[in-house]
Amino acid sequence: METKHSVLETCSVAAILFDFGGVIAEEGFREGLTAIAREHGLDPGAFVRVGFELVYGIGYVLGHSDEKTFWEAVRDKTGIRATDEALRENILSHFKLRPWMLEILPRLREAGVRLALLSDQTNWLDELDAKLHFFRWFDHVFNSYHMGKSKKDPSLFDDVLKIMDLQAEQALFVDDHHSHIEKAGQRGLHTILYQDRPSFMRALAVFCPFLLVPDAHTYHERSE
Repeated sequence: METKHSVLETCSVAAILFDFGGVIAEEGFREGLTAIAREHGLDPGAFVRVGFELVYGIGYVLGHSDEKTFWEAVRDKTGIRATDEALRENILSHFKLRPWMLEILPRLREAGVRLALLSDQTNWLDELDAKLHFFRWFDHVFNSYHMGKSKKDPSLFDDVLKIMDLQAEQALFVDDHHSHIEKAGQRGLHTILYQDRPSFMRALAVFCPFLLVPDAHTYHERSE
């Protein structure tokens, strides 16, 4: 039976672009690197910085090198001794989907909003989807590994808008990195800097008022 939706269940934007790690899921790369550092008795902050520098620096996040090269570079730089398989599992296991976020996505689609993932990720994003099947909620998946361009390059937002046949003002971008939000804003997109669940829901309700729930306790952070 066809479901009828209230005329109020609409959004002021035509499309919403979501970051993956840190928005749709927990930030698995950072948390995984932190766990690896602790297992090896290293400073987590320094190890995380090295991990981010290398994943961009050797071009893995842009698809210009492979995972083996990345982990070899990490071992050379930090002195850790672990297999590629063990290190990969530590990273992937920390990408935990946020169930409450997945509940929002179908409501947005039912309201006629086009949804896209826009992620600076490696081939790990494909591996995660093979296990967790979250690509199905999105009309487009833009992964830096396949695009050959990351969110550090503002022109990526132009490319995405062109592919989706959108004007900048028709799109909302959600990310947990302030620098990415700044670049998207400079390109004319609406933006939300993800910080926590309550503030995100309030910000999203500005564009999609039907998502606003009167009971504020509903949006209190809880451990999933």
